[in-house]
Amino acid sequence: MAGVPDARTDAELLVAHVLGAPRSALHARSGYLDPAQLAALRTLVERRRAREPLQHILGHWGFRRLTLGVDGRALVPRPETEVVVERCIALLARVDAPRVLDVGTGSGAIALALADERPDAHIVGVEVSPPALALARENAERTGLAERVELLEGDVLGTADGPFDLVVSNPPYIPEERLASLEPEVRDHDPREALVASGLTEAVARGAPDVLSPDGWLVLEVGDGQAHDVAELLRALGYHDVRVTPDLAGIPRVVEGRP
Repeated sequence: MAGVPDARTDAELLVAHVLGAPRSALHARSGYLDPAQLAALRTLVERRRAREPLQHILGHWGFRRLTLGVDGRALVPRPETEVVVERCIALLARVDAPRVLDVGTGSGAIALALADERPDAHIVGVEVSPPALALARENAERTGLAERVELLEGDVLGTADGPFDLVVSNPPYIPEERLASLEPEVRDHDPREALVASGLTEAVARGAPDVLSPDGWLVLEVGDGQAHDVAELLRALGYHDVRVTPDLAGIPRVVEGRP
């Protein structure tokens, strides 16, 4: 399918979407698509052949225990970011009613997953992009978590009042010179400002101590090959207990530390 990775899986998901059924039900189903369904499927297949992200075509995607709305206003939630949430949950395990700041919340994936899995937490998500912030608010309503997550428009850390027990961020980290080599689904459809490194990783690392509680943690998602340098940055800034965690593919993906 025009170089689409795992085209069979995508095709099955598109058929399931047209039928309004789970993919698992396809193998138990007999019969054919009716003309209207077939026409709808052909339209969706052509969009996918053009390398529009499957998630955008479906309009939703799973992240942890949630189903989030997705479109071109923010990054599609990715499996590696679920590891970021896992580390946050682990670090907050012994903290009662934790306060968490998610910097660059995008679609709201991290903030909403934390609110879902820690019902006692107070979560604040900040986002500089108004379209992305609108999507995050839609997802907060979609998941029934709007009353538990505070979403603010702002840049880096200055918008929200601390102290926080944890600051987390999945900042843009793709070097600009690598942008052209990315898959079309990412390069041509994800917001550029959410992809290309702009110094936000260092800005968050430098600013987090000002809003963290004395025992608070910083958790950062980083790009392939960047974990060592980000860990060294944290140590140089005075962070302790710096740790690197790999994602499910074994790539060092999450860097954490305490100021």
